Amino acid sequence: MRLIIAEKPSLARAIADALPGGDQRQEGAIVCGDTTVTWCLGHLLEQAAPEAYDPADKQWRLDRLPIVPGTWKLAPRAKARGQLAVIRKLIKQAGEVVHAGDPDREGQLLVQEVIEYLNYRGPVSRLLISDLNRPAVTRALSRLASNAAFQPLFQAAQARSRADWLYGINLTRAWTLTGRQAGHDGVLSVGRVQTPVLGLIVRRDNAIRDFTPYPFYPLWVDIEVARGRLRAWWVPTERQPLDDQGRLVERAPADALAARLPGAEGRLAKLEQSEKRQNAPLPYSLSALQVDAARRFGLSAQTVLDVCQSLYERHKLITYPRSDCRYLPEEHLPLARKSLTGACRNDATLSQWLEGADFSLRSKAWNDKQVGAHHALAPTGKAADFATLSDIEAQVFRLVVRNVMAQFYPPLRTFEVKAEFHLLGEAFRARGQSVLDPGWKPLFTTKEDAPPLPPLTQGEPCRAQDAGVEEKETRPPEPFTDASLIKAMMNIGRYVEDPEVRRTLRETDGLGTEATRAGIIETLVQRGYLVRKQKALRATKLGTALISALPSAVSTPERTALWEQRLSGIAEGSGDARAFQQALVEDLQGLLTQSDAGKLRASLQSAQGEEGAAPKRAASGKRRYVKRKPGASKNRAGAMKKGSSRR
Repeated sequence: MRLIIAEKPSLARAIADALPGGDQRQEGAIVCGDTTVTWCLGHLLEQAAPEAYDPADKQWRLDRLPIVPGTWKLAPRAKARGQLAVIRKLIKQAGEVVHAGDPDREGQLLVQEVIEYLNYRGPVSRLLISDLNRPAVTRALSRLASNAAFQPLFQAAQARSRADWLYGINLTRAWTLTGRQAGHDGVLSVGRVQTPVLGLIVRRDNAIRDFTPYPFYPLWVDIEVARGRLRAWWVPTERQPLDDQGRLVERAPADALAARLPGAEGRLAKLEQSEKRQNAPLPYSLSALQVDAARRFGLSAQTVLDVCQSLYERHKLITYPRSDCRYLPEEHLPLARKSLTGACRNDATLSQWLEGADFSLRSKAWNDKQVGAHHALAPTGKAADFATLSDIEAQVFRLVVRNVMAQFYPPLRTFEVKAEFHLLGEAFRARGQSVLDPGWKPLFTTKEDAPPLPPLTQGEPCRAQDAGVEEKETRPPEPFTDASLIKAMMNIGRYVEDPEVRRTLRETDGLGTEATRAGIIETLVQRGYLVRKQKALRATKLGTALISALPSAVSTPERTALWEQRLSGIAEGSGDARAFQQALVEDLQGLLTQSDAGKLRASLQSAQGEEGAAPKRAASGKRRYVKRKPGASKNRAGAMKKGSSRR
């Protein structure tokens, strides 16, 4: 018997529907001839609790830290025991097992850890499905790979899981127990990813709170040239009182110049004219879609993920959504007309876009070299029944279709002009843009750039008609939103202060993964560290106090970004999981010495931030704390609820 283990029931049903010979339903499985399809329910297993290694660690004690398992153990999740028993029975009868987890790091871990936990020693194949439509599943079933080829991906996922456990257990216990000494009665959760994300928001909120606005004074002049009129802006030199962005911070020089300008004659000293071509935005990765949907529709990252899962699993309208890739396989190009025609069938807006598509075009989106285990989000070709879609589902579906459709539109062509005029010995600059061919842009409701300038000739004379001084005020940084925070997590190198670390980070290095970023934000909200105020994400007093009291290495992104880079190296086969864990343990040992009840007490008393709702408590209930024994170190760290991982 061949046993296929899917990640979830919806995937199992799609596989069974594509197998020959009909199907026979039974508890926890579907029998299709000589193949049986069963499923997980998300993670059936979790990292064992500390007391599984040593009963003494059921009590939270500073002098027991760090807790580092010698041989790692997994334990069944409470609600998964029944399905695990089904798989255990079936796997004993199997001559071959097919791993059908989602095509990503976590999907590889989720099924493979079950296979290994049940001590299966037979052959294992890998089934990669990114599209639940029957033809796509049938094609995938004909292309089974050896699961051994995905061992580096499993090792990276396993290293991530163990790292989260080590970091979460130890640092949460340390700061929770230190918090009790400081008068805080509650768990202070610290995580390998969640805490640097919280740190980003706290530092942004502090910058906003501490910001002192000041005025600056831009000067404009309306200039007459041979074939029209335009507005230019003064470029003051370093002789003037300027801020670090070159803005004039005293009004008097601007007023004096403005009074002299009307009627002044000058010339066009510099002229740059160029035609620019801009290709369409690439198809979406999950994070890119979350950013756009948050900006356009105000949707949270978690909402976008949930909607995508529904469009993928329930409606079968889009391909696998938890993708970090923005490219499509080259073999999909000949099928694109058919899939887009099907996707647009029942929607007037999409149908109108389809009419303008030129399927003889080929964009850079079709690139096998850029496609890994999964590809960009794309429509499956199934016609949408918009009567069964929610408004949000329809909005997100249109975005996914649009970005693939845009690959069959020509580039946006513009003519851009930059001009510098000299009047009264001063420089004034203007820029303009005219659209030569809108290309793909009508599919995107993006705002227009600078309006066009009249035709200009290098060196031509000009005359100032009018001038004026505006008074503006500097503005603080914008608070993070779901969109800007997801973007920051994707491009974390921009927030890394250490130049050496920044140089080592690749453009793709980030905090968290496509599958986890939305959940990290929601976890911080649920634990009382963040609140949503309209679209903004703001830190609470508790979140601000925790970041203030933690070592900066825990709350800044440098270390975690490098860890994510090392995890990527493990997944690519160039990294060592054991060396990664050893480095993490060494880091922990240093961090645990820095828990300080006095510093935490002061932070809790002085913290600024939003009032937060009480964090949600887990149903597992009571935690056992033990006061420090006399003479025990007062600077040791880590804590968390039984059996969970604190990312």
